[in-house]
Amino acid sequence: MINRRKDGSWEIDTRLDASLMGLWYFGMFDPDHPRIVSTMEAVKNRLWVKTEVGGMARYEDDYYHQVSDDLHNVAGNPWFISTLWLAQWYIARAKNPAELKKALEIMQWVADRTLKSGVMAEQVHLYTNAPLSVSPLTWSHASFVQTVLEYIPRHRQVMLPKI
Repeated sequence: MINRRKDGSWEIDTRLDASLMGLWYFGMFDPDHPRIVSTMEAVKNRLWVKTEVGGMARYEDDYYHQVSDDLHNVAGNPWFISTLWLAQWYIARAKNPAELKKALEIMQWVADRTLKSGVMAEQVHLYTNAPLSVSPLTWSHASFVQTVLEYIPRHRQVMLPKI
């Protein structure tokens, strides 16, 4: 984020943010562009929650419902949306079954943390998997549906033999 201050100077927020996926998702760059690949790998490496729960935080030092101050291992709580954005990138880049499997594993991660009623929260507790914050969150559900809709045609391309 970049904001212009009243004195004309600039305030630049350099925290890594999962929404950088928009650079390829909205067509500014190809998902295989070297800058996008290095950016998305940095996003995964720095925002992936390093607890047994896993999942992706929104951005570094996300204070919203913050559970831990161990910022080296936990940038923030895992959000369904930001975790699914990583799956969407894997789908967009998949050229073989192994690459596509990464997306399926994330989709399974989401399904495993969805309540038995089918409700998805905004995020999950990084140590207990319990729903955290808004529940249900329509955006979480919509992101999952969008990810499935992107997965199906890519699965056909990657998995089915060419005739």
